[in-house]
Amino acid sequence: MKIVGLMSGTSGDGVDAALIEVSGRGQALKARAIATQTLAYPRSLQQRIVTASVSGTVADICHLNALLGEWFANAALNVIRQAKLRPADIAVIGSHGQTVHHLPQGIQAPGVGAVRSTLQIAEPAVIAERTGITTIANFRPRDIAAGGQGAPLTPAAHALLLKHPRRARLIVNLGGISNVTYVPRGGIWDGVLAFDTGPANMVLDSLVARATNGRQVMDRDGKWALKGKVDGRLLGKLLAHPFLSRRPPKSTGREEFGPRLTDELLSIQTQQGLSIEDLLATCSMWTAKAVGTARRWIKGTIDEVVVGGGGVRNRAVMDNLTAVFASTPVTTFEALGWESKAFEAVAFALLAYQTMTGQWGNIPAVTGATHPVLLGAIVPGGPRWAKQFRL
Repeated sequence: MKIVGLMSGTSGDGVDAALIEVSGRGQALKARAIATQTLAYPRSLQQRIVTASVSGTVADICHLNALLGEWFANAALNVIRQAKLRPADIAVIGSHGQTVHHLPQGIQAPGVGAVRSTLQIAEPAVIAERTGITTIANFRPRDIAAGGQGAPLTPAAHALLLKHPRRARLIVNLGGISNVTYVPRGGIWDGVLAFDTGPANMVLDSLVARATNGRQVMDRDGKWALKGKVDGRLLGKLLAHPFLSRRPPKSTGREEFGPRLTDELLSIQTQQGLSIEDLLATCSMWTAKAVGTARRWIKGTIDEVVVGGGGVRNRAVMDNLTAVFASTPVTTFEALGWESKAFEAVAFALLAYQTMTGQWGNIPAVTGATHPVLLGAIVPGGPRWAKQFRL
């Protein structure tokens, strides 16, 4: 089954698309990447997404939902063309969408107690209409409805595709937010543990954007951070952030590590007379040490650390991770045959496959859900869609 996965992370910098071929079920599942591509957002659209995530009006989010549907559809069609295939060759699209708000801790509501919620946009009806391909989206809400946090959902893909028969692996994704998945030797499901660890590219990118008035959007290759010095006093304050000591299951986003934190960091920078290089060096170390805190929740040994996501290109963060994990080897998704930046798109293609074949996609021990569930809402692509499902 050929499937397209679509993903736009908390950095909101563009749509990652992955076209994969999948066969088999459970531990016998096999997948290979056929093509990957990123459709970058213009800076103005990225800024609209960031603003909508914090203070967007209903009108803003309504329009962005449809607009991003068009972008996601174009990303799918582009990666299909890149593979020299036709839309008719694709069984389904799995679209994560763009998260604009995530409230996994819940808000008390009269008569029902704490209500957890999450909101991803990029209208799947637009994707299905433009491509003619059945589209599965809104993966997170079903897990939340089952008592979970709706995140992280990529651990199923980590366990299925990145397991090793003799090595227990800590899979690290450095996206806007960093998250980890512990995959025991042999990929035993019962031992899989995963959760968000906190800050990553979101914090670093926002500091660069503010420092350059938007002329640059990232510390490319970590060059600025490598020139700076870690400020111990600030690092100590950052390591005391309550999210880092919260027990799993846990997930987070822009609500805790977004613009308000950026404002606070820039204020501290001014008060302490730090250079932007020093600030980035400190936050790069914070990212690595936050990932390192995962060890307190993991009971088994870690034989290897495997790093993916856009942050894998940041040498400062990678050097710090190597130091944090000391004698444990640190490698990358590329070394295992997968492209780092595209792997989350691969994961949502795989989750679409799970739903198409009637297999659950969440891991209750990871998300906190009371039971396994089929994930996503299905938008038919056309008359042929009914023949695809065997549920």
